[in-house]
Amino acid sequence: MMLRDKVAVVYGGGGAIGGAVARAFAREGATVFLSGRSPDSVGVVAKDIVSAGGTAEAAEVDALDEPAVDQHLRHVIDTAGRIDISFNAVGIPNPEIIGVPLLDIDVERFSLPITAYTRSYFLTARMAARRMVARGSGVIMTVTAIPSRAGFPLQGGYGAAQAAKEALTRALSVELAPRGVRVVGLRPNGLPETESLRDAFESRARALGTSWEEWQQVLAGRTHPRRLSSLTELADAAAFVASDKASGMTGTTVNLSMGTLDD
Repeated sequence: MMLRDKVAVVYGGGGAIGGAVARAFAREGATVFLSGRSPDSVGVVAKDIVSAGGTAEAAEVDALDEPAVDQHLRHVIDTAGRIDISFNAVGIPNPEIIGVPLLDIDVERFSLPITAYTRSYFLTARMAARRMVARGSGVIMTVTAIPSRAGFPLQGGYGAAQAAKEALTRALSVELAPRGVRVVGLRPNGLPETESLRDAFESRARALGTSWEEWQQVLAGRTHPRRLSSLTELADAAAFVASDKASGMTGTTVNLSMGTLDD
């Protein structure tokens, strides 16, 4: 098991991506502390992990609330003794931020994803890093998306938010890596199993004039294998990057776009 005896905190653990990553961490031997704004959804993931023989605990935490993040991490340290992995999979509902042309979108709606995504990632990373540097080890991770590097219509401030997160990954790494803490992001292709991709389609459906199946085919056609990524592929990559086997990786965002983006 790549993550045996590791302690991981997953923010947004009740969502499709956070839940898949949490399950993968647990399968690889990690003790997982899931958090999210919906206690029911994170509770379901924690129960699944425990039922499969893993160790997990769920908590209601708003990752935009600094005192709440700090209090939860204090609990993690008190319970498990340390934190080895911090994974931020926090998202906000797509219909609130996409689907409107840039010429028509108001500044508040444009700024919402930039503020929310970067604030959440910064708060969770900083709070985890303060605990990790004291021990001289740890891994801070997040997930972004292809619009961080490629232009797509009707994205509002979403692409700018993801690009900002990738810039923050590099900035955190250059300061934290000398103190033993790696910082790495993951950038998958579209994930049909997630509500966020379906929401993204529905926000554009009228303008695109295509069906859900046709839209997936268009996205898949941009990849080398002509298919979209799966949650399992993303979660397995996350487990590897979080492990000591990936000790040479820091200050980068792993390209999981299946060839859609060239590095």
